[in-house]
Amino acid sequence: MHAFAALLDRLIYTRSRNAKLRLIADYLKATPDPDRGWAMAALTGALDLPAVKPAIIRAIVDERVDPVLFRLSRDYVGDTAETVSLIWPDPPAPPQGDVDLGLSGIIERLATLSRSDAPGVLADLLDRLAPEERFALLKMATGALRIGVSARLAKTALAQGFGLDVEAVEEVWHGLKPPYDALFAWAEGRGDQPSAADLPVFRPFMLAHPLEDEQVSMDDFAAEWKWDGIRVQLVHVAGQTRLYSRTGDDITHSFPEVAAAFVHAGVLDGELLVRGEAQAGGLDVAGAASFNALQQRLGRKAVSAKMLADYPAFVRLYDILFDGAEDVRALGWHERRARLEGFMPRLDPERFDLSALIAAESFTALEELRAGARDAAIEGVMLKRRDSPYVTGRRVGLWYKWKRDPLVADCVLMYAQRGSGKRSSFYSDFTFGCWTESGELLPVGKAYFGFTDEELKWLDRFVRGHTLNRFGPVREVEKTLVLEVAFDSIHESRRHKSGLAMRFPRIARIRTDKPAAEADRIETLRRMVS
Repeated sequence: MHAFAALLDRLIYTRSRNAKLRLIADYLKATPDPDRGWAMAALTGALDLPAVKPAIIRAIVDERVDPVLFRLSRDYVGDTAETVSLIWPDPPAPPQGDVDLGLSGIIERLATLSRSDAPGVLADLLDRLAPEERFALLKMATGALRIGVSARLAKTALAQGFGLDVEAVEEVWHGLKPPYDALFAWAEGRGDQPSAADLPVFRPFMLAHPLEDEQVSMDDFAAEWKWDGIRVQLVHVAGQTRLYSRTGDDITHSFPEVAAAFVHAGVLDGELLVRGEAQAGGLDVAGAASFNALQQRLGRKAVSAKMLADYPAFVRLYDILFDGAEDVRALGWHERRARLEGFMPRLDPERFDLSALIAAESFTALEELRAGARDAAIEGVMLKRRDSPYVTGRRVGLWYKWKRDPLVADCVLMYAQRGSGKRSSFYSDFTFGCWTESGELLPVGKAYFGFTDEELKWLDRFVRGHTLNRFGPVREVEKTLVLEVAFDSIHESRRHKSGLAMRFPRIARIRTDKPAAEADRIETLRRMVS
């Protein structure tokens, strides 16, 4: 456990991507099986210890430490694992018995626990470990590392450390399970490359670069709408169907009707949406509701008949990766598009349709269409080079995303909350509101990005100097500061007192020049509802 804890500690304080890659690669080469496999599971978010929950951690800390002291410390530190690792007291008597404190020994012990046994076992481990090891244990157990390492970066480090192609690692990754014995046997030349044949595994998505100020030729690029749902991959092989999110999470159980309708061998890429009315001012984009409707279905382990009826899901298809058993990713986009169009007649039109191409003779014409598209389900435009193969990740010059211009509103700062990690000493999460006709200020959104480091320091000073009330880590402030808030869209919401919910709000500008009484009204925002 000590080596893994040291790795996490060094990764947290390492900014350079290349340095992070070297640290992980060196650890994987120096660490034996199965510890390194469990470490990879933790770094990539593939480790599942269902008996260990944040509530259990809080409960055992409350038994050992003054609860008020712990909450004040947690508020200051900004991270539960770090606070517990530092505040955990020495046990009244040395722990009895021998316990395997290696990484694999701890994981194997925690993985077999019942909910009732978890508190005692976790407390016993914390008694036996040093502070840095406690931190690693709690981060690993709750699945919230937050150390600046993505799953892709960890896999890239593995590939570089053992001289493998990272795309080959990605290809077989989702067909393997921790602690990845077969993967490391292949990496060290002791075994064959694992095969994903006959398994409904996830393949990493092709992604797009933002289109900045450049223009592209419509002779070289095709355009289609960028839909505001969630990107999904449909896989059917050997009689099995899986539905994966962009991060590779299996979401089949949340959308069983979509999975049940995909019964032909292949792998398709598309946008998961909910049926809705056309709202696009005559544009040929009918059929999709706002993201707010889709959100009612996300994350549900069981879906009721009413939910299926009220929020019927479907997939708007973008691309094809496998046509039957044939891998077509190396073909150009225009060839894959023809394959996808040929695949469409096999699919249920109730659950699948094809993302239409935008007929624009020039980039200027496309710009005009994009500017006029304010449909609830449209985020902007996608531009795809006609000869581009389907490759993992973002490749310069192949695909571009051109988001529509954001909406903006002047809102009044109401509440602020401390951030986490490197922002734990600053008030960096801001709730803001707009006025009703009767003069009441109602919250309309919350944002924690969009501002510079210097603006964060200024906002933090404002919060501390204009606090009205304290509610744990939250402060209510004087209603005097106007923030210009940018957001992608706004929707009706029963969960919010204002009746509105913003999509991707961010703070665009601090309006010290504008009196709070002149901030926008709820009715102004309501007229922006898609």
